[in-house]
Amino acid sequence: MFGLTFEKLLIIGVIAVFLLGPERLPHYAAKLGQLVRSLRDLANGAKDRMRDEMGPEFDDVDWKKLDPRQYDPRRIIREALVEVDPFAEPEQRPVVARAAVNENSAYLERKRKREGLGAGEAAPFDTEAT
Repeated sequence: MFGLTFEKLLIIGVIAVFLLGPERLPHYAAKLGQLVRSLRDLANGAKDRMRDEMGPEFDDVDWKKLDPRQYDPRRIIREALVEVDPFAEPEQRPVVARAAVNENSAYLERKRKREGLGAGEAAPFDTEAT
């Protein structure tokens, strides 16, 4: 509970004995016992009130399913991303109209000239270009 082992509780008890002293220790131990009892009664009261409000459905609830410690965000995201709807229709890509290719465009002419260069031939260079 809260990462407290028996050894840690023993050390806390020894420190409490030194800090409180033997005169005040029984009083504070009784107060601690009352606090633990009141917290237990509070939890049991909340459970009884839930049982009264929910009626017979309270016993049917699987409380382990609702435990937040079982949720792994990585698993939830992975399942959400992989989930495929079996009833979904296959996705159809929209048909995109393409413009007709102009065989005489300046781009295609330059491309043809570059492809037609020999091994040692230099690429054309325009001295008037900006």
